[in-house]
Order: sequence, then C-alpha cells, then structure tokens
Amino acid sequence: MSQRLLLPARARLAGLSTVTGVAELLARADSLPVQAAGYQAQLQRQMQLLPRGWPLAAVSRQVEVGDAGDGHWLRADPANVRADITAVRLLACGDMGLRQDESDALLRPLKPLFGDLGWPISAPSPERWYVSLPRDAQLPAFTDPDSALGAEIHDLLPPGSDARRWRALLNEAQIILHNHPVNAERTRSGRMPVNSLWFHGGGRLPDLIACDKQVVLSNDFSLRAFARQASVSAAELPARYVPGTQSALIDLRALRDPAQLANDWLLPLRAALRAGQVRAVELDFADGYRLLLTGSQRWRFWRRAQSWPA
Repeated sequence: MSQRLLLPARARLAGLSTVTGVAELLARADSLPVQAAGYQAQLQRQMQLLPRGWPLAAVSRQVEVGDAGDGHWLRADPANVRADITAVRLLACGDMGLRQDESDALLRPLKPLFGDLGWPISAPSPERWYVSLPRDAQLPAFTDPDSALGAEIHDLLPPGSDARRWRALLNEAQIILHNHPVNAERTRSGRMPVNSLWFHGGGRLPDLIACDKQVVLSNDFSLRAFARQASVSAAELPARYVPGTQSALIDLRALRDPAQLANDWLLPLRAALRAGQVRAVELDFADGYRLLLTGSQRWRFWRRAQSWPA
C-alpha cells in the first residue's frame, strides 16, 4: 500500500526542513522526475482522462446535478476583481461565502444575458455556477482560478477574434453585478462583493477517468468530483493522518504551516513506513518537484539535510 500527498509549492513551506525529524526524512528520500508546475498540472497527474484535458465543469456538474449529458459545460464562478494603479486583478473566485438566496438573486439578471446567446446559466450551489453550451461549441482556453488569483485578468483572458465575444460577455456581466443590490448590501456589511465571473473548466464529459488510488481525501469538491467519476471513494480531508488499509491520494495543497504538515502527516507516515504498514509515500509538490519516501531509507545515514526548498 502506498500513499501520495499533494502539497503546495516548496516555497510556501519555508522552514519545513527545520522541523525535528523532517530534515533527515527529506534528505534520505529519492527524487522523482520533475513534472509540470501549477495546481492544475498537479491535479492532472493524478487522473488519467480520455480524451486528455481537464473538463472540470462537465465533471462537477455530473456529480452535483447528474445532467451533464454529452453537451459542453463551462464554469462561470462568482468572483471578485479589484483595480489598482496598473491592473485589474482577480482576488477571489468561487468560495466567497455566498448564501443561496444571494446567488439566486445575482443570477436573475444574468440569465437573460446568457439566455439570449442560447447559453443557459445556472447555480445548483452558491459557489459553482455553470453555463450550458451546445455540443459543437468551440471554447477558447481559459485559465484556472488557482493560477489566476492575484494576476492581471486581462493578461489571462483568451486572445483573438474567437474570444472577443467572451470578453464582451464578461464586461456586460461585470456591469450587471456591479450595480446589483446584493453587492451593495455585501459591501455595507463588510463582505466582498461578487463583481465578476471567472470562466474556466470548459469541455464535455470524458469517455474515461481513471485514478491509481483507492481513496481520495480532499476538501476540494472538484478533485472529489473527478474521483467519484473514476469510481474511486472520495471523502473530506481528516485533521491528521489516520492509518488505513487503502492506498490514498491525500490533498494537502491548502496547508501552509510546516509544523502542522510535519506533526500531523509526515511524522506519522514515517512511523507507518518504519512499521511496514505503508510501503511508500510520494510527495507531489505544486512546483512539479517530487520525492519518494520508503522505510528502508532510514539507513541512509550519509545523506545530509539540505536547505528547503532545494
């Protein structure tokens, strides 16, 4: 039985190698070939899709509602953008603490805008909004929100004449949302307004989704959705490592505290490796760096601890 941890980029875990017991663990590990950097690339390594891609909208829609069918779907999640002196930046997407009644009210004036194009928009949950598109729709490449947060949005919107109407559609949606009473109330109460949408995850349901693990533990609905479409057990992340009998994909991408990572996950897994309860542990970082831990590595006394990130 082996386990795989999905971790943030090493730069976000500065100080990890100073935690007692972790420096030796990392120094004695085997390096695996470096893969593509970025959260979406990291997730795509965990699932095998045919055809290749990452059609998040169709997959999450199917799990959430069950009506994805053979059409194209696009996520148009509620977002917040803010202008500074030089740019307009994406500050939040999806998880904005929207209530269902707020989501319904915000969608009401957007429905005619999208409906006139023949693209119905709906929101089965406040965090995830969907646009239904014809089966033969040609979608430009949209940037996933994890990669877009904090960035200048105009640099990330698709270029070219084919994408022009998407830019125009986004601008019209922003005007509607900016003037909406729900946002006025959210601003008065100190909550972030939903003043934009973020398009991403377009595509159709894959013919096949496969995962090499028996269970996926994650607080990310999207990753759990792919797992369920792959007929893999999926559950929310526990507070710490819990010994089990199944090979697991453990999603720790949101974790930022090196001591918590060490004490709740790495050191308990080290004990499981040495006890023979786990055969191997792979550490997959969002910057593409990967390490393999095994129980026999504890005898590599000649390996010295290195600075982190290496």
